[in-house]
Amino acid sequence: MSGLDGLRGLAALYVLLFHCWLLVFRGFPANSGPSWLGWLMYGRFAVVFFLILSGFSLAISAARKDWRLGGVADFLRRRAWRILPPYWAALAFSLMVAWLVVPASHLGPPTGKTILVYGLVIQDIFTAPTPNGAFWSIGVEAELYLVFPIFLLLRRRLGATALIAIVTFIVVAHGLLSKNALPVEGMNGLTLNLAPVFVAGIVGAGVIVASEKVRRMPWHWMAALAAVPALYLVVVRGSVWTVEHYFWMDLVVVPAMTLLVVAVSTGKPNFLVRFLDTRPVRRLGNVSYSLYLIHLPIIMGIVRKVAPHYVSPGLPTFWFTLLLGVPTSLLGAWVFAEVFEMPFKRNRSWKLMLEAVSSRRQGMRLTGRRSLRTGQAENN
Repeated sequence: MSGLDGLRGLAALYVLLFHCWLLVFRGFPANSGPSWLGWLMYGRFAVVFFLILSGFSLAISAARKDWRLGGVADFLRRRAWRILPPYWAALAFSLMVAWLVVPASHLGPPTGKTILVYGLVIQDIFTAPTPNGAFWSIGVEAELYLVFPIFLLLRRRLGATALIAIVTFIVVAHGLLSKNALPVEGMNGLTLNLAPVFVAGIVGAGVIVASEKVRRMPWHWMAALAAVPALYLVVVRGSVWTVEHYFWMDLVVVPAMTLLVVAVSTGKPNFLVRFLDTRPVRRLGNVSYSLYLIHLPIIMGIVRKVAPHYVSPGLPTFWFTLLLGVPTSLLGAWVFAEVFEMPFKRNRSWKLMLEAVSSRRQGMRLTGRRSLRTGQAENN
């Protein structure tokens, strides 16, 4: 769905802007920058939105088939084919930047353990110096893919309410049983915490096969109403409290975000859907995964290696980073996607990819022969 792709693109752009802010203004989660830039501080919420979109998008096909997956092995193969090639290419790129330009972790440059852990996409289970700070969510999503078939089974056998109640109960119980009812979060071990987010997307996909009466409901207004508690907490409590309570805030923002995705999938509100369907936003959505994968090493290189030679710290560095880093990241994402993502998106197997390459070469030969004949004819 083009509207969903547009939402994904805007979320990736927000993560890019968040990292521009984060690397320039130190002291996170406190806001050491201008107060009017405070809205850029919540990159975690964009990842939450990604997971909702992921659960929703993956469940659309299953919803149309009575919540049946059509083969676990085939599903996992298709997910690996779609996600891993660009991820591994971005891993290689990030390693080169971290080794040769600027380290991406306070733990130091990547090591052999880094290659093993991140290469196997098990960074949510094991800790290693990261080559790219954005990769933590890829590990979470990979683990959620593994349990996606179980979620669908529960959805089919028990229903939507039971599915989301079971998963949310487990996570809430974990939170309440933790010290001060606030689990300590590190760089990994986050899959359990974010499982309700992914499940909310799965449940929301039920609107695709719902009756016309349900689809006509004012989902966008319900999304706006559901956003009020989250906005209140962020504004009143501030950034430090919000970040320290991400475990609970993730659950608070889920209803509004899920309802927004449902609204867009049903064509509401009209002005937003039209905007999401514009060519620039659709193109942004088309390369959103690549943008997410490669933008952080680019921004880190600009902030730490380029900007200090031209501008002073603080706001001048932020503007410099935006002017140079955003277009560079977008252009880099487009090139990266064309090389490492789109071939795997267009062709679902090595056989189809080789056939496409062969067909393209044959077409180039035919074009060359026609051009040669045309040139000979003109000379004669």
